[in-house]
Amino acid sequence: MIKVQNLTKRYGAVEAVKNVSFEVGAEQVVGFLGPNGAGKTTLMKILTGFHFPTAGKALIDGIDVQEDPVSVKARIGYLPEGVPLYSDLTVSEYLSFIADARRIKKSRRTQALQTSLELCGLSAVAHKKIETLSKGYKQRTGLAQAIIHDPPLLILDEPTSGLDPNQIIEIRNLITTLGTHKTVILSTHILQEVEAVCNTVLIINDGSIAAQGRPEDIAAGIKEADRWELVIKGATLETVQEQCARLGATLHSAKAGGGKAAAAVDTLTITVSVPHAGDGELIFDWAVREGLKIIGMNRKKVSLEDIFVRLTTA
Repeated sequence: MIKVQNLTKRYGAVEAVKNVSFEVGAEQVVGFLGPNGAGKTTLMKILTGFHFPTAGKALIDGIDVQEDPVSVKARIGYLPEGVPLYSDLTVSEYLSFIADARRIKKSRRTQALQTSLELCGLSAVAHKKIETLSKGYKQRTGLAQAIIHDPPLLILDEPTSGLDPNQIIEIRNLITTLGTHKTVILSTHILQEVEAVCNTVLIINDGSIAAQGRPEDIAAGIKEADRWELVIKGATLETVQEQCARLGATLHSAKAGGGKAAAAVDTLTITVSVPHAGDGELIFDWAVREGLKIIGMNRKKVSLEDIFVRLTTA
């Protein structure tokens, strides 16, 4: 669906996007991540035909954005951050205007309008003026205009920004539903949102692609091991440090319970990671060999936040 080849964008002396290449297949929900100023917005504007690249190519459904931007835009539904709405129109009037601008055939307009209203949960407010709506309903209206022409590709920039928790859940559910039959690019700073709805992530930093793929695959690629939290009874911190060294584990933290860490305590909670430990068997066998009594053991998988920080922090 999307193919980007050696894409570069310069604004004067500033190189916002640097020789970027990636591909996104059909019916994927891709989280587009990066710190402020990383080049995300520039890339989205190139993909949607609002900006042209300085060098390289961007293809949407096999069509070059620069050679045929009108055909590309017909295949894209775009929700920018702070979507512009005509507040003096009702929801139905606004969507009818969008349908006209999108050149939807008259024979299809009624059905297209009804479908977008129902999918976005707007039927009850269809005849209300946009200026009277809550922010959540305004955001839904923005989504409705993005899907009214049934495009195969949706590009959504911060779609849940400023919404309350209930509204966020509703919008996430809608994105998940749309992702079953469309390709969705989701740009957001909310990492939990990406984990909740995206199949893969694409992380951009300083104008370049830092990583692309499933979070667990990226974590493996950067050799970021899962962490294990162990609750051990009747051990000292000094002893456990020596025992961790023999295992080759990294001891990230230790917290004593019921006494001082330097003396015998009721419990000692430690967090460790072991390279290439696919499960807890290696750690459990180590504890048995060392005579440690484990009364609790919990795996903490590498989070998307851990990956993001690792890849975007100099």
